[in-house]
Amino acid sequence: MNTEILSRIQFAFTIAFHYIYPPLSIGLGIVLVIMEGLFLRTGKPIYEQMTRFSIKIFSLIFGIGVATGIVMEFEFGTNWAVYSRYVGDIFGSALAAEGIFAFALESEFLGILLFGWNRVSPRVHFFSTIMVALGSMFLAIWIVVANSWQQTPAGFKIEREGMKARAVITDFWEMVFNPSSMNRLSHVIIGSFLAGSFLVLSVNAYYILRKRHLEIARAGFKIALTVATVASLLQLFTGHRSADGVAHNQPAKLAAFEGHYDSSAVADMYLFGWADAKNQTVTGLKIPAGLTFLLHQDFTTPVKGLNAFPKENRPSDRAIGFVFQTYHIMVAIGMTLIGLTLLASFLWWRGKLFQQKWLLQIFIWSVLLPQIGNQVGWYSAEVGRQPWVVYGLLRTSDALSQSLRAEQVWFSLIMFTFVYALLFVLFLYLLNKKIKHGPVDFHAEEIPDNSRRDNPILNLWKRYSVLTCPRGGFWCLEPS
Repeated sequence: MNTEILSRIQFAFTIAFHYIYPPLSIGLGIVLVIMEGLFLRTGKPIYEQMTRFSIKIFSLIFGIGVATGIVMEFEFGTNWAVYSRYVGDIFGSALAAEGIFAFALESEFLGILLFGWNRVSPRVHFFSTIMVALGSMFLAIWIVVANSWQQTPAGFKIEREGMKARAVITDFWEMVFNPSSMNRLSHVIIGSFLAGSFLVLSVNAYYILRKRHLEIARAGFKIALTVATVASLLQLFTGHRSADGVAHNQPAKLAAFEGHYDSSAVADMYLFGWADAKNQTVTGLKIPAGLTFLLHQDFTTPVKGLNAFPKENRPSDRAIGFVFQTYHIMVAIGMTLIGLTLLASFLWWRGKLFQQKWLLQIFIWSVLLPQIGNQVGWYSAEVGRQPWVVYGLLRTSDALSQSLRAEQVWFSLIMFTFVYALLFVLFLYLLNKKIKHGPVDFHAEEIPDNSRRDNPILNLWKRYSVLTCPRGGFWCLEPS
């Protein structure tokens, strides 16, 4: 394999591994807000116990996510130097915003989330939970904005020419709100809600089947099921909006999704099948003119196919076959999640949910489905825009570092695979250990009063709190 293919494989591998964790933290963050909000509203200890337990899982996911995300930023310079120079003004501003407004926000309030129990008031702790959840979403916002600019560039101008050309921002907000950013962002965020909520569903289904922590597990399952049901239905809407945007902004990509070759004909929608790029045919179960109807609300308007584009400006034959499969796997998983959550919600309404052991067993393993759906959806978006790394402006083959050699990429790819495998095994081990330990009565772990008195920093802040809010308040150390 040549240097370009190896570099693409390496980046795909590192980003796919990293992308396991941010969706989990985003989804788990919103579930944490609901759990702790219910604790503040009701005062029931079970909500506090499930919140504290989920925070420990969240911190594990956050730590692994940070460790695996750093590598990708170095790859921009080592493997994709021309790309980095070309988009440095745009991508650099988005990464800076991510660090200042998102990562700092999330990491700082995570400290209060982990160590603030019994040290700050419940309202301050809840506020910290909200900030951590927002911080994890802001991380996604700036990364998706940067990637969406690559899909649909806007708010820029090109300076210089040839290999020294670079894109420079002319309108920051036009760059941020480029034609695809909001549709893609909503799709990513809802997919993350599904990943986090299905993790909570899986853990609590495990406890229910083994008759452990039943009161907490049933309450936690209901919270996560509510989030998952709403998110799965919203994902149907955001997916449709995203497909409409692709049809308008990147028609060659949409044609590759459905294996639609005819340059101007109605387009079928396949439920599953196989795309034969050599013969330009697709075999499988289809809805005749289904894609045409989804895009135009009629069955006669033609849809631009792959043959309408020069071969060098559309995905390769191999990429078309790959994208066809990943796209349809994503859609199939989305529909499965809708069916699964609606069935569970119906049984909950009938009062028979926790008697269905077969369904709870499915929910234990269903944690894999949103992860697979997120991964194949990302691959569909990225491979489908080939041969462009910046759509219509910079080809992937031109974005590569000029001095990079294939053997160097091979060596780093092998090392990354080894290290990431160790990290993944460690993550599974620690996650399994925390789940098996389960939630406990955290009131037994409260810090004694003398440890507070012996801490000069906390003591100083406590005196300040008494002076500034003697009756207790949002920023007080102690609740009234």
